[in-house]
Amino acid sequence: MKIGVVSDTHSRHATVSLVLAELQARGVTTVIHCGDIEDQETVLLFRGLTTHFVFGNCDGDKTALRTAMAEVGATLHENFGHVEIAGRKLAFLHGDDKRMFHDVEYSGAYDFLFYGHTHQPEEHLTGPTRVINPGALHRARPKQFIVLDLPDGAIEPVEVE
Repeated sequence: MKIGVVSDTHSRHATVSLVLAELQARGVTTVIHCGDIEDQETVLLFRGLTTHFVFGNCDGDKTALRTAMAEVGATLHENFGHVEIAGRKLAFLHGDDKRMFHDVEYSGAYDFLFYGHTHQPEEHLTGPTRVINPGALHRARPKQFIVLDLPDGAIEPVEVE
C-alpha cells in the first residue's frame, strides 16, 4: 500500500492539483497532510482520497477548513494525528510546536513521524522512529512530497515543478 505525504501547500492550488494527479497515477489513495493548508479550496482538491489533515501555524480560518474537510470526508486530527496502516504506526504533526514534536519523536511509540513547517526535506532516526519531513509545495526548491510504501517502509521523494 502506498501513502502520499505532503506538507505546506499554502493555497497553491495548481501545484496541489499536479501532486494529487501524480499520486493517483501511482495508485495512491491515502494522503497525510502535515499542515499549513491555508484555505478550504485546497482541502476540496483532496475529494475522493482518504486524507488525514493536521493544522499548521498558518491555518487561520479553522472553521472554514473543518467545514471543507467534512464536505470531502477527510479526517482532521487537529494538531497531532496518528494512524496504524498495514501494521505500521504513523504519527504526523506540523512541527511548529517544538515540545509536542520532541515528545512524539522521543516516545518510541511510532514507526514513522512526519512533519512539515521548515519547508526542507529531512530524514533521521530517533530510536525506532523514522522522522521525516517530506518537503513543501510552496517556498521550496525543489517542491517535493513523498510516497511511503507500506509495510516495507520504502520512501520515494518526488519533485514537482
